[in-house]
Amino acid sequence: MTRYHLRYQLAPGQDPGALADFCAGHGVEEVVLMYNSEELHTGHPVGADEDLWFETVRAARDLLAGRGVSVSLNPWVTVGHVDRGRTQDVGFAPLVSPYGETATAAASPACPVWRKWLAAHYGRFAEIGFRVMWLEDDFRYHNHRPLTWGGGFEPEVLERLGLDVTREELLAAITAPGEPHPWRALLQRTWREIQLEVVDLVRRAVGGRAKLGLMSSGLGVASVEGRDWDRMFERVEAHRPHFAPYGDTAAADLSYSLAMLELQRPLRPAGVEVAPEIENWPHTEWTKSDTQTWSEMVAAHLSGADALLLDVFPFVTGAPSRYPRVGRMLAASRPALDATVTPDLTTYGVGVPWWQDTAALVEGDGSLRGLEANPLRAASFLLPYGVPIQAGAAPVTALFGEVAWGVPDPLALLRGGLLLDGTAAAILTRRGFGDLLGVRVETVVDRMTPSAVPYSMERIVDGGALLSVNEQRRVARLVAEPGADVWTEIVTARGEHWGAGRVAAVNALGGRVVTMAACEPERLGRCDDGRRLAQAAVAFAGADFPLVTGGPHLMAQYARVGGRWRLAVVNGSADPARPEILLDGARPEVLLDGARPEVLLDRDPAAVLLAPLAEPRPVPVTRGADGRVTVEADVPHRGYVLFEWD
Repeated sequence: MTRYHLRYQLAPGQDPGALADFCAGHGVEEVVLMYNSEELHTGHPVGADEDLWFETVRAARDLLAGRGVSVSLNPWVTVGHVDRGRTQDVGFAPLVSPYGETATAAASPACPVWRKWLAAHYGRFAEIGFRVMWLEDDFRYHNHRPLTWGGGFEPEVLERLGLDVTREELLAAITAPGEPHPWRALLQRTWREIQLEVVDLVRRAVGGRAKLGLMSSGLGVASVEGRDWDRMFERVEAHRPHFAPYGDTAAADLSYSLAMLELQRPLRPAGVEVAPEIENWPHTEWTKSDTQTWSEMVAAHLSGADALLLDVFPFVTGAPSRYPRVGRMLAASRPALDATVTPDLTTYGVGVPWWQDTAALVEGDGSLRGLEANPLRAASFLLPYGVPIQAGAAPVTALFGEVAWGVPDPLALLRGGLLLDGTAAAILTRRGFGDLLGVRVETVVDRMTPSAVPYSMERIVDGGALLSVNEQRRVARLVAEPGADVWTEIVTARGEHWGAGRVAAVNALGGRVVTMAACEPERLGRCDDGRRLAQAAVAFAGADFPLVTGGPHLMAQYARVGGRWRLAVVNGSADPARPEILLDGARPEVLLDGARPEVLLDRDPAAVLLAPLAEPRPVPVTRGADGRVTVEADVPHRGYVLFEWD
């Protein structure tokens, strides 16, 4: 059953009885109490401020627990989020950015005074009794505005390196182009050990009286920080992964949320509770629509969430009774959420791999941001084209961008099916595997490099249809090797040949590789031709999972759930759509041999429509002569259709 966990901002003098009434009336299982946050935040609470919050939290916890509501605690501040002009004068060493900027409120995690305060603070509040105590998402080095990038360059950190080096020299070395300097790995190891030491201090202070939970953000920037997920999850028992935008966005952006949920799943060992956060910031009713909140809750459930952590109430404007729409939204959402509780999830699709030490291996560009290898890029390309994904390497894998520096064994990927963008192809060539790609990467050309014949378009060889690469910031100049099949070519504005565009090849290991010249395929203009090319690529590489057509931005999750197969398709377009499913991993006709799929299913799957805030209902499907299964009902904006079969 659906488990609503409501994150709620306390205020001194507030009557928590109204909150308890709301929970009882709307099936809210747990309240995660927040305090000292944003509008009420006066800095790290000490002395009388800490006493006030302690009594406020204790009174709320006692009343809620007495009414049968589970209670957890979310202290708003560990290191400190954003200065916003705030200052602290309690003796904490401040964060220092790579460029020497100094925070006025955020504290260095290497500071012994701050460590003593944090452990004592968590230890004191643990006396009240909570199910989970959360480490807030400011427990990190990056993203502490107004600092550029973040902190981690404090004198206390530099001293631990054991180097006779200035901050400027260290930054230049760790971000320099070419082979990574050993100081980068040393700094990342130091950052990692500092974080783990702090978690250990907090664990000892809590003393087993509550689970310890961690909120996390992007994988790429966590890799820059040297995050060791295995060691971190040895110390925490609950995970609150970020995946949803703070406010309303186009449903096409669901690819970000779906990919974030999927790629963070392998980080957690079995037994770690997961409650994805349904973000809302600033906390008002108008920031995020009920439709988007509903769709994100469904996405979280389909990813295997144990509970949903909801930010649905304004922080400082009174009791829950002022916002009856919130209760109506939660009640209307429950039927679809109950239908999508997902135990024992195993996903299938194109593999999107990630290695946590990738940032230690990336060639620098002079900035810390340049070390962030983003594993979401391949997912962002594939999902809106109706191609399901799975975290990690798979029989068919997509490797985009600087993530290619992190691959520990490229031959393992090159023996299977592999999709590459121009950057990944250039990196694998640099690493000595160019003879297994089917193409030669002559160079990677920057869009702003002056040229008499700049790249402009991509022409499909079979038929001559054109796509634009004009706004690609970089394109690899590819030359197809003998025996490779050139699907598209890059041409100039006058139609002159510039290089190969997409090339399919079978290599000497038997691997099937498709290479794209575009270095940011996820930023190419979307179109039906683009989808046909993308689906043809995964089919050539050996896909044996469903593919989806029938409208723009139809995104799929393919999974084994409780002994049955399930395909969940969400409409990321504002227009209604009738998805068409190639259930048997059919190869699209474009650019291939025109082969028809074998129909492997002996009956049509059951299909259920989940429209936002509506009761689930079965919908009919039809099967065409080519094996396509079509939903004979409109799937609305952000709506889902679920297929299940044995």
